[in-house]
Amino acid sequence: MTKRPRLLVVDIDGTLINQAGVISDTDRQALASARQAGVHVALSTGRVTQACQKTLELLSLDGYHVFFDGALVADVHGDIEVYVEPVLPELVKEMGEFAYQQEMRIELFSSTHLYVKQEDWGTEIRRKFFGLEPTVTDLSQVWLQERIIKGTLVMRSAEEKAQARLFCRHFEGRLNFTWTKTPVYPDVDLVNIISLKVSKGKALEELAAFLGIPLSQVVAIGDGTNDISLLTAAGLGIAVANAPDELKAVADHIVPDVEHSGVATAVERYVL
Repeated sequence: MTKRPRLLVVDIDGTLINQAGVISDTDRQALASARQAGVHVALSTGRVTQACQKTLELLSLDGYHVFFDGALVADVHGDIEVYVEPVLPELVKEMGEFAYQQEMRIELFSSTHLYVKQEDWGTEIRRKFFGLEPTVTDLSQVWLQERIIKGTLVMRSAEEKAQARLFCRHFEGRLNFTWTKTPVYPDVDLVNIISLKVSKGKALEELAAFLGIPLSQVVAIGDGTNDISLLTAAGLGIAVANAPDELKAVADHIVPDVEHSGVATAVERYVL
């Protein structure tokens, strides 16, 4: 990168938020310094808009961000949509029916609601950690009522993981899937289900174009395989040390892990 960065894009879980479920003061102060230097700071996350509110408030961030693993670029409350790519209604219908037939748990997210077929341990995680209140309903009918932007499979057991692989095979070539985790629940795996057109990289392109910033002046920091497209789209891609090898392979630089404020190191070395 030859010119000074104008946009810094950062993943949340595993990049900013550590195993204790917090953002270090060092990382928080580094992002504040970047903003004070005139750099736009945006989050890029698999989380839905509502699940980011506490983080946005803690970091005093306004502006526009990437939510739903790249399916939505919007302001902090999701009121102004810069880019959105929902799942096709007919696929939402089929997803609900398939999950019912296989007796597997699936979550469906609109821009404002989380829909589930029943209360269980997964809904408690959504309430406790993400601050989301699920709506219990017939998932095979949600497509008639709502624009669904993302689905998620939440797994703990080997049986649930096998069901998730079956789901992915069934919809292969028609939907995109990103396997991810949150450090606070290391025994839980999540699969985000999004439109075939969606990626964090595509969303970054839309965000940068909206802000009038060349991709060559974007720095992106991440920790998961769903960040591969994000880092490759940015002018400078940075992986934290707890990232898998697949992400490190495409990163321009590797910084300390989330437990040791890798974001702050990245900001100090490559942004300020």
